[in-house]
Amino acid sequence: MSRNVRHLRCPPSAVFDVLADGWLYPGWVVGAARMRDVAEAWPQPGSRLRHSFGAWPLLVDDTTSSEEFAPDRRLVLTARGWPMGAARVELTVEPRGAGSTVTIRETPVSGPAAWIRDLIEPVLFLRNRETLRRLALLAEHGAGAPRRHPHRQEQRS
Repeated sequence: MSRNVRHLRCPPSAVFDVLADGWLYPGWVVGAARMRDVAEAWPQPGSRLRHSFGAWPLLVDDTTSSEEFAPDRRLVLTARGWPMGAARVELTVEPRGAGSTVTIRETPVSGPAAWIRDLIEPVLFLRNRETLRRLALLAEHGAGAPRRHPHRQEQRS
């Protein structure tokens, strides 16, 4: 299992504003290239993101599913990445002063990546270090917050 930790200069709610906006997934997940669809219920358990990874023109379509969700605290995903298999990705967020501490744990659970788990762990560590850096940039600058989506119509009294 690969484990990375990073302190962010924003509260847990700002981190979850990003995690809860499935359209931002390629902005923080290294390797994800584009979104194809986001379930309306995202990130509730059982909901799914449809994304592509790779670089054009060599894109592969796949999915990521939410397994567990505790707002502002925890999100557990099953990320598929054919042909490498699937991984369990756990993101936990804890308040720390005015900011938060984010921990990401990734464990290959099926396919070739699971067979060579010990060999691939250093690669996952480096990738997830960059993933947390990207997540920090988005969360610390307000991405995903409702005010960032002017196309959404708000209820008027």
